[in-house]
Amino acid sequence: MNDVLIDIKNAVVEFDGERVLNGLNLQIHDKEFVTFLGPSGCGKTTTLRIIGGFIEPLEGDIFFDGKRINALPPYKRAVNTVFQRYALFPHLNVYENIAFGLRLKKLPDREIASRVGEMLEMVNLRGFEKRGVGQLSGGQQQRVAIARALVNYPRVLLLDEPLGALDLKLRKEMQGELKRIQQAMEITFIYVTHDQEEALTMSDRVVVMKDGEIQQIGTPQDIYNEPVNAFVADFIGESNIIDGIMIHDFLVEFCGVRFECVDKGFGEMQRVDVVVRPEDVKVVSPEEGQLSGVVESILFKGVHYEITVGAHGFRWIIHSTLPQEVGSFVGLRVIPEDIQIMHKMEE
Repeated sequence: MNDVLIDIKNAVVEFDGERVLNGLNLQIHDKEFVTFLGPSGCGKTTTLRIIGGFIEPLEGDIFFDGKRINALPPYKRAVNTVFQRYALFPHLNVYENIAFGLRLKKLPDREIASRVGEMLEMVNLRGFEKRGVGQLSGGQQQRVAIARALVNYPRVLLLDEPLGALDLKLRKEMQGELKRIQQAMEITFIYVTHDQEEALTMSDRVVVMKDGEIQQIGTPQDIYNEPVNAFVADFIGESNIIDGIMIHDFLVEFCGVRFECVDKGFGEMQRVDVVVRPEDVKVVSPEEGQLSGVVESILFKGVHYEITVGAHGFRWIIHSTLPQEVGSFVGLRVIPEDIQIMHKMEE
């Protein structure tokens, strides 16, 4: 892993006496694409703002490249921010919007032209230099905002839900563009979203947050395939989360049936949460099934069917490429590797 660029140690932030960050610890590495993911009010934007210098933590320290920067103002940090509202200057054309920060620094016109040209190339807006920003689509305005933030060559780009105002097709296009730009520029991107697909698509690592605390940090694959608790499992994609009892290592009981699993170390006869992803439940004949039940509904989702089956007091969600008839009696099978066991969440 690359060197640690940002190191947040025991950061506490309170607003009106309410704790928004609760002793947060996080390391972000150079040239990494990190996404903060979580529901509204979980502290992800606040974390972004303490990195950017817009908020100073009540307790704890922020280190940038080994130097403590708690009180350093935003304009002295090697960090730029792109917000959901792009805050472009309506009276300036595309070129001058991108060049604005460079003009403040009084750089020579030749260097400004070179850098702005490089950024226009980077965000695929070559030829739009003289266009007024009001004449641009939402996606094009987004690209101008990104170019303006990158033209100063920051070490870190902070992005606070920057695709929130775009339609679905454009969002997907821009996700790919942002990842491409980040890799081409070789700088650290720190991205905030509540959209789990966005986080899984773009990130090197995902930081899942809840109530001002980090629940899990890992690659998109780790977060999806090995969630540490029911909150993460439920937030990252759909999940069947069932009450279970860990009989002993490698054996769990749920829905009144005992299943072999690959988890251990939970003790014996312990109450646990059992997580099974919808795509990991196989629909078979009732005779072949470990569980059996009645198909309650079916929805066509394009790539797969979403089937709900009432079985043993639980409503199972199943993703399958094979349709089933509503009202039919079916069996369900799950292999040990697809059964995730986790400690019960504290109520």
